[in-house]
Amino acid sequence: MHIFTDIQAAPPDPIYNLTTACNADPNPQKLNLGVGVYKDAAGHIPVLDTVKTAEQRILTDEDTKNYLPIDGTPDFGEAVRSLLLGVDHSLSTAPDSITLHTPGGTGALRLACELVAKNRSDTTVWLSDPTWTNHAQIAQQADLAVRTYPYLDAGTHSLLREKMFAAWATVPAGDVVLVHGCCHNPTGLDLEPDDWQRLAGLSRERGFQVLVDLAYQGFGRGLDLDAAGVRVLADAGLPTLIASSYSKNFGLYNERTGALTAFGFGPASNAMLSQLKVHARSLWSSPPAHGARIVSSILADRELRAAWTVELAAMRDRINEMRSLLAESMHHHGADRDFSFITRQYGLFSLTGIDAEANARMRADQSIYFMSTGRINVAGLTAATIEYFCQAYVATLN
Repeated sequence: MHIFTDIQAAPPDPIYNLTTACNADPNPQKLNLGVGVYKDAAGHIPVLDTVKTAEQRILTDEDTKNYLPIDGTPDFGEAVRSLLLGVDHSLSTAPDSITLHTPGGTGALRLACELVAKNRSDTTVWLSDPTWTNHAQIAQQADLAVRTYPYLDAGTHSLLREKMFAAWATVPAGDVVLVHGCCHNPTGLDLEPDDWQRLAGLSRERGFQVLVDLAYQGFGRGLDLDAAGVRVLADAGLPTLIASSYSKNFGLYNERTGALTAFGFGPASNAMLSQLKVHARSLWSSPPAHGARIVSSILADRELRAAWTVELAAMRDRINEMRSLLAESMHHHGADRDFSFITRQYGLFSLTGIDAEANARMRADQSIYFMSTGRINVAGLTAATIEYFCQAYVATLN
């Protein structure tokens, strides 16, 4: 007998399991539209030219592999806040604005939940319905309760705005409302500036904490517009936590580069920073260095930063092009519904409305892999594979 004699196997992660199944599929036409990564027109996950340039400089100048501080380096924090708030925003350099470098956006979310749980154990985290599948697990692993607020009207592929606001108006003081900063995963439907204003007002009135998950800045409407919600909260003087990721907009997936930023907390920020460092120390001790150095190097260099924004715009344009092409192709092939709603969404993902039965048949018959919820990664498509996808969908219906 040992302590693991009766251990039960955990269910496999649905997204990673999908990729495993796709990799093992011998069909040369197979498509993986499950995992959230940007792919170029050739279906390749590229390394950005600006990233390569920054890496070459880093490798030339690097003279140590010493640990980073627990909270990361000041230049990375400054770079993160300049993206979130803009270089000229007063909170970018305010002494009570703090940023901790984390292993990806996931690490930032977990760190935020740990901070909340250790200071108020009865807190509930409110998530959009639907949301990223990992959100609930992250909160629950920190021993926080989870509830949902209405978000998607699946019939009209639009936001349930008034129901969402009504739900927020019932959130108790001390709870956390988690919102997607842009490019909502899985729906692709984003809050508008007026929605953020109402969120700020309800947060102040009710006393709940806003936690923003900003994983796709620059993939939606642009760097500044994608951060408009964060800036509304900042300008309203609302204490806010932001978990940000640089996997997508810098293509640094395996570098695990993220950050947790807090602004508007005033004198409490020093105590928050000390507690966050304690939690980070027990979770990962010190953060990975390479990705943060890439981000800092690009954003600190005027020419590299300008070149990066051009590369980012090209990725965004390709995603939007695939959205338009997919909607047109579905119509051309005689799909059973109007898919033009896809063009009104932002970012990598679309919740297509393709049901689990059709999903299973497309996987079995045409080796097309995507979530049973109907979520697809639009950037996983190319001009060549869109035809295959649409033909497979229509054939499945018939």
